[in-house]
Amino acid sequence: MKSSGNIKYTYFLVSCDLFYNEQNSCLSKIMIKRFGLFFSCAIAFVLAMNVLIAGCTGGGVSQGGGQKLVMATSADYPPYEFRDTAGGKNEIIGFDVDIAKFITTKLNYSLEIKDMDFNGLLPALQSKRVDFVMAGMTPTEERKKSVDFSDIYFEAKNTIVSVKGSNLKKIEDLAGKTVGVQLGSIQESEMKKEAEKVKIQLKPLNKIGEMIQEIKSKRLDAAIIEDTVAKGYVAANSDLEFNVVPNTEEAGSAIAFPKGSALAKPFNEVLQEMKRSGEIEKLVKKWFEK
Repeated sequence: MKSSGNIKYTYFLVSCDLFYNEQNSCLSKIMIKRFGLFFSCAIAFVLAMNVLIAGCTGGGVSQGGGQKLVMATSADYPPYEFRDTAGGKNEIIGFDVDIAKFITTKLNYSLEIKDMDFNGLLPALQSKRVDFVMAGMTPTEERKKSVDFSDIYFEAKNTIVSVKGSNLKKIEDLAGKTVGVQLGSIQESEMKKEAEKVKIQLKPLNKIGEMIQEIKSKRLDAAIIEDTVAKGYVAANSDLEFNVVPNTEEAGSAIAFPKGSALAKPFNEVLQEMKRSGEIEKLVKKWFEK
């Protein structure tokens, strides 16, 4: 039979062992929790770095997720935008269309193109019926009051288009003439100012093709049309000619967005990338140097 002293000593040792095991168990739990927290933080860090790296390589702007964007244009302005009817097709193609497809693909959006009269493009943006406009549009100060613009992606000059042999080479030669301009275009706003000084009779029309027909039928003496567009129409109509005139105001084409659109920044980033990589220059050669 063990003495009471031995029993107390044995009880003390058992208590100490239980206490030690309990402390180890608590310590293990704490370590497991801390390791779990550390592991979670490490995963979060890796994911954050992946997002950051994707942003630096261009993937960060690819946020469309296949969502559809609607682009409005006026498809009577070759080579910027026009209808390809060859082989029974009726597809809108052109310089602006290729740029829009490149940008939306890069940003992971699908693209729908809506054709409308040029003077209806800005109202469509303002009412947010479309997401952006590409139509060889110049970002004038007046337009900037109602919509936002990207950087200019291409610059061109205006021309006087007339019947061959008319010898209309400068604005002053248009004095007393009836001159066509596209309704809502930069050419219309510029020529309104010139018309007051030179006594020109302006006739705004919706479509470039209409102006060409009016010239050929002698109901217009001339029309003011951008050089890249005039080249195509004159090449298709050997009885016409064009002469380049200096720009008197803002020049160049930009993408238009509704005021405050979140698309403006990523679109502009891709545009800049296209300029740096030579993609814009490649499209210029494709569409303007045929």
